[in-house]
Amino acid sequence: MVKYVTATSDMADAIYNVLHTTIKMIYPNYYPKEVVDFFCRHHSKEHILDGISSGNMGVLIDENVIVGTGCYDANHITGVYVLPSYQQKGYGSYIISYLEEQIIKNHDAVILDASLSAVCLYERRGYKTVGHGVYELENNVKLVYEIMEKKLKVD
Repeated sequence: MVKYVTATSDMADAIYNVLHTTIKMIYPNYYPKEVVDFFCRHHSKEHILDGISSGNMGVLIDENVIVGTGCYDANHITGVYVLPSYQQKGYGSYIISYLEEQIIKNHDAVILDASLSAVCLYERRGYKTVGHGVYELENNVKLVYEIMEKKLKVD
């Protein structure tokens, strides 16, 4: 049985594993090494513990294994990751639906910064690109991403 629960500090190592395994296996198909390294540095244990302490980070558990994680801040989905071996099973959508349910309680729309690998998933869920982000990294490498939005409440 699959369930999504609020993350606790004793889950930090498992969350770190989900993030780093996914980044190292998926992102090289879309990004240069500098971008992969940036994301691995960004998703440090300290960053994960900050997300957990916010109360807005959760984990997706499948048969007692943490296979995915999601986090939000106000109306911004700040991350959705699913272990590669568990992708294509609807788990990313499951996490996104949960995050949207939390966000709609206080906001009319949700925004996120989508990695190139996730843009199609978000488009299928009704997100529209509203801008493009560029983040300068070392060696003249640029991290390019889509800024996406979805209206949750219809006027």
